[in-house]
Parts: sequence; structure tokens; C-alpha cells
Amino acid sequence: MSKNDRYDTYRTHKKETQVAKKKNKLPLAYQPVGFTLGWAGGALAGMAFRATWKAIRHEEDAPDALDEDRGWGEILLAAAVQGAIFAVVRSAVDRAGAKAIERSTGVWPAKSKGGRD
Repeated sequence: MSKNDRYDTYRTHKKETQVAKKKNKLPLAYQPVGFTLGWAGGALAGMAFRATWKAIRHEEDAPDALDEDRGWGEILLAAAVQGAIFAVVRSAVDRAGAKAIERSTGVWPAKSKGGRD
């Protein structure tokens, strides 16, 4: 092994160690950002659902599961639309936040590849 090879190996190991330390600290630092993004995403999803329901049914209020005068179909449709909108908005907000953290720090904010769910 030449001197240059040993130096390259040392530099690579040092960089990997620095990245590992940064990765261990990042999930904790990302929590307040994730919380804020989640809150904003929930508010955005709520507004999107209300606008979508108004466009679908031409009503101001979506049915609640305990609305006595609403049928099963209408209640389940509202729940399905709301769930789909919230899932899409949550994924979009989570992904955008993670990409922003990665761009600014060089480290992906999740501890593992599996995701949160």
C-alpha cells in the first residue's frame, strides 16, 4: 500500500466518521422542523379538503360520522376523500422537508431507510 493509498483511506474513514456523527444528531434536530411542517401540512390539507368537498357536493360542511341525517355512502365518501388528501399532503410536506434538510446539511434526516410508518 502506497503512502497516497493510506492517506486516501484515512480521509475516507475520517469523512465517514464525521457523517455518522452528524447523522446521529440530525433526527433530534429535525424533530421541531418536522413538527412545524406537520402542523402546516395538516392546516393545508384541511383547507384542501374543504375546497374539494365544496366542489364535489356544493356544500359548505362535510358530513361527520355522527350526522344523523347523512347516509353511509356520503359519510364514507367524505372520509375517503379526506384520508386521501391528508396522505398526499403529509407525504409531500415530509418529502419536501427532508430534501431541504439534505440540501442544507448533506445528510438525510431519517435514521433508517424504512421511513416513519
